[in-house]
Amino acid sequence: MKKTSYAIIVLGALALSGCQTMSSVDTAGANYSANNQSGIAARKTSSAKMQFEAGNYGLAQKDFLAAVEATPKNGAAWLGLAASYDQLGRFDLAEKSYQELLKLEGRKPAILNNYGYSYILRGEVVKARSLMNEARALSPINPRIEANWNLAYAS
Repeated sequence: MKKTSYAIIVLGALALSGCQTMSSVDTAGANYSANNQSGIAARKTSSAKMQFEAGNYGLAQKDFLAAVEATPKNGAAWLGLAASYDQLGRFDLAEKSYQELLKLEGRKPAILNNYGYSYILRGEVVKARSLMNEARALSPINPRIEANWNLAYAS
């Protein structure tokens, strides 16, 4: 009987030590997954910026969307996604992207500038001017904001 009890204790100890080994593997896997998602997002954001600069807004939108899906708190990817939707005339999706971006990043000049430009594209000059005035007040010497402010008031 003593040999049987001893064998059960040894087997139980081996089983418990196996659980600890598995938990460390799971943690390493989670860290790898987070790092991998971040790497995917960085590559997709970089590719999307190049596509956007080349005027390939559909391809830019796909890459920005993949970056946002990989890292949902990626403000640069959200801004690029919103701008891509603007260029594609998908103002409904641009609006959702700007709203998400504002929650994530706050009312920064670059965000307000792009959001204001979105309203210029939509033909909603009153909303565009409001956002452009706010962007200009936060960053009065920014030439891009100044150009878009002038555009909003030329309409």
